[in-house]
Amino acid sequence: MRSPLKFVICIAVGIITAFFLSVCQCHAGAWTLPQGKLYERIAVNYYFADSEFSTQQDNKGFKKFSDLNVSNYLEYGITDRITLINAMYYKFLEKQALREELDSDGFGDVDLGLKGKLAEGSWGVLSTQGLVKIPGAYGKNDALPLGNGQYDLDMRVLFGRSLWPYLPGYCNFEIGYRVRLEDPSDELRYLVEFGVDFTKELYGRVKLDGILSMDNGSSVSTSGNPTATNNFDLGKLEMAVGFKLTKTWGLEFCIVPEIYGRNTTAGTTYTLALTYQTR
Repeated sequence: MRSPLKFVICIAVGIITAFFLSVCQCHAGAWTLPQGKLYERIAVNYYFADSEFSTQQDNKGFKKFSDLNVSNYLEYGITDRITLINAMYYKFLEKQALREELDSDGFGDVDLGLKGKLAEGSWGVLSTQGLVKIPGAYGKNDALPLGNGQYDLDMRVLFGRSLWPYLPGYCNFEIGYRVRLEDPSDELRYLVEFGVDFTKELYGRVKLDGILSMDNGSSVSTSGNPTATNNFDLGKLEMAVGFKLTKTWGLEFCIVPEIYGRNTTAGTTYTLALTYQTR
């Protein structure tokens, strides 16, 4: 299947999913949702890399790698203080290696978790989040696997604060630890995010999303996927602008370059997302 056709399929799946789920919105940081409210984001993402950060392991090497996928991120308020989290992907991977070209498609890993608000006041909101990453229905020993094929457990603490009346915006900070149950190393995860409303309809945000490997995994990765290595560091800078189409619907465009790392690819993600939030 050629890439243009894959792009059309991704757009169609995203639109159909948006209408049939009837909900979509973006990640709400440390804030939990009111009981019964939904918050979801349907996105078409295109990642491309033709280089890598310095590597210390024996891998197969590649010339070009791309990941075209439809992602669905959902939050649901179980109570005012506890929010359900779910994220899933359908991926089309392509890799041009030194002596071969590989491609694969299918459902990737699924994230399922809970976010709980610990305290809230004029100083901001403090929350904790627990998440399990469930491997998708793919083989981790495939020539081009869609992921690592194993479970992850993630715990983190989140702090958010409104910047009003100084600015019509917010800030959000997260720190956490991810336990990876098989070959890949455990990870320290961190996030710093700032968002602002430029007008009533136009908003933007900048987000640094980082991973620091604990280097306690298998030293050699046998995966043919250059983004699914065992011991890697990575820092991504998300720059997003969004337009509020209505009080509930919105449209976002994001550019996410990978700005530093180790033992992984060095690429950029381009995202077009449709958002919705129940009122």
